[in-house]
Amino acid sequence: MATTRTPVKMTWRVATVAGFRDETPAARTLELDVPGWPGHLAGQHVDVKLTAEDGYSTQRSYSAAAPADGERIELTVQRVRDGEVSPYLTEVAEVGDQVEVRGPIGGWFVWRPEDTAPVLLVGGGSGIVPLMAMIRARRAAGSLVPFRLIVSVRTPEDLYYADELRVPDPGVDVTVLHTRSAPEGSRRPPGRIGVADVNTHGWPAVLEPTCFVCGPTGFVETAADVLVALGHDPRRVRTERFGPSGS
Repeated sequence: MATTRTPVKMTWRVATVAGFRDETPAARTLELDVPGWPGHLAGQHVDVKLTAEDGYSTQRSYSAAAPADGERIELTVQRVRDGEVSPYLTEVAEVGDQVEVRGPIGGWFVWRPEDTAPVLLVGGGSGIVPLMAMIRARRAAGSLVPFRLIVSVRTPEDLYYADELRVPDPGVDVTVLHTRSAPEGSRRPPGRIGVADVNTHGWPAVLEPTCFVCGPTGFVETAADVLVALGHDPRRVRTERFGPSGS
């Protein structure tokens, strides 16, 4: 007799800051301990809520930056000027401080270790966050699925997880594109992502890779259009976009 699985109701949980590290001058990764956290998949995101002493509260969504690790989650937050949430998380929050979180959220833009298709990750700016969670999930699972990452940033200083990405990771090819200024000696001049970049550093469409594209709306639309123009099945191109939200 088949059984019906009851969906887990999302509730707000108290999260305690257990640690943090700066990724760029404007971005920080926070480690949060969340008692009762049900776990999450690489690519999912969570809501974070802040409540002031006068009762005013506001919330924003952030992608998990790492795979599930018991009751601990990692979020990488980009500071937004005049924002309500990100300035606190990136400049004020200290170890021991508490916020509320709810999740995990999302089931389409996720990678599972049992998936066997080659993976192409295309990220713009902070859009690398859920893609990095997928790379880390692959590593944690001991997966042999080949990954290729193309990440576009304004300058070398804007690249999240730079030190980690410099370490060779068997089966993971990393390409960094720069739109404003490139490092000395770079053979590619600064510029937006284009057909040549994806054709050179991505997977051929004939291999039927699963493609994950994340970043600002304009970036995602351009990258997705390029993939389809190169023959990739639109059904295998999964996108997640973000825009100004007063984070």
